[in-house]
Amino acid sequence: MLNVGIIGCGRISDLHAAAYDGLENATIAAVCDSNEALARDRAAAWGVPERGVHTDHRELLARPDIDMVEILVPHHLHLSIASDAMRAGKHVSLQKPMTLSVADADALIELARECGVRFKVFENFVFYPPLMKAKEIVDAGTIGEIVGIRLKSNPGMSPTQWHVPAAAQAWRVNPEMCGGGPLVFDDGHHKFAVAWHFLGLPTRIHAFIGTTPDGMLDAPSIVSWTHENGAIGSLEVVYSPELLLKTNHYAQDDRVEITGTKGVIWVAQGHGRLFDQPAVQVYADGVLTSYDNVPIGWEESFIRSGRDFVEALETGRDPKLTAEQGREVLAFALAAQRSAQQQREITLPCIEGRSDACGARE
Repeated sequence: MLNVGIIGCGRISDLHAAAYDGLENATIAAVCDSNEALARDRAAAWGVPERGVHTDHRELLARPDIDMVEILVPHHLHLSIASDAMRAGKHVSLQKPMTLSVADADALIELARECGVRFKVFENFVFYPPLMKAKEIVDAGTIGEIVGIRLKSNPGMSPTQWHVPAAAQAWRVNPEMCGGGPLVFDDGHHKFAVAWHFLGLPTRIHAFIGTTPDGMLDAPSIVSWTHENGAIGSLEVVYSPELLLKTNHYAQDDRVEITGTKGVIWVAQGHGRLFDQPAVQVYADGVLTSYDNVPIGWEESFIRSGRDFVEALETGRDPKLTAEQGREVLAFALAAQRSAQQQREITLPCIEGRSDACGARE
């Protein structure tokens, strides 16, 4: 039995905890949050005994019965808490983005090696069933070679969206704590991970990052990039405050279009939905094919990502994302931030180890 500790019991933690529900080879044995009431509430919801509740992550890490931790804290705390966990001999699943700089990511990668622990950067979008189906279709050669990928992120409003505490919103709009804005850097990691998943790391990136009138969101924004094989990509982020969405989670719609040399794939039905349509549609050889039987619950991506690490620890295989893969996605996201700040195109020499060129803090 793999005993898991969850450090950080904020809004997203329920989706992480769902991965262990019903598992016979892993269980949540301890939780930690600086807000004791919140930690106790989550422990009760997840069936964690009272002795498993902590308010100091170091107390949880000192427990010899804990094998692995999921770290779900604000981004600026990732480096210190993950380092503590590794030095305590715990395997680590760290919420994206792994750190605020490539240099810090490199430090964590090296520390995990030194401590002999397994290290996963938690990214759920590449485990979202419609995107997994799209990858299966691409790998089968149905649309030929990919020539372009287009992603759109569109927050709106919904009377059924989940409640996000003000404190959880506040740190995301503080660049010193988040590393960038809430839509292009924080949530944008998911989109950059999707592009990386299908095409690998780009070579050139150009970004415009805007700001809403109230200064709370980094929209409207657009990021474009090119890959070594000539393929192109773009991420468009717009905020529509009066756009009504169906959702049980964030009031946001995400859409992906993948164009190949002989076909196109459309992926819809993310954690917020604009309208009823098949989750995956493919046009190839003059025929439009729809896939209606693909699971579209957003929680599915968290469950599959969490269980991927459990299986990786059990079998000895690499998880997704590995620390090195998480570093690449981080470099992608930071390059977009630097491009917007400097109003110029950014190349990605950081894939050769030059972290200073990838948005690392001076």
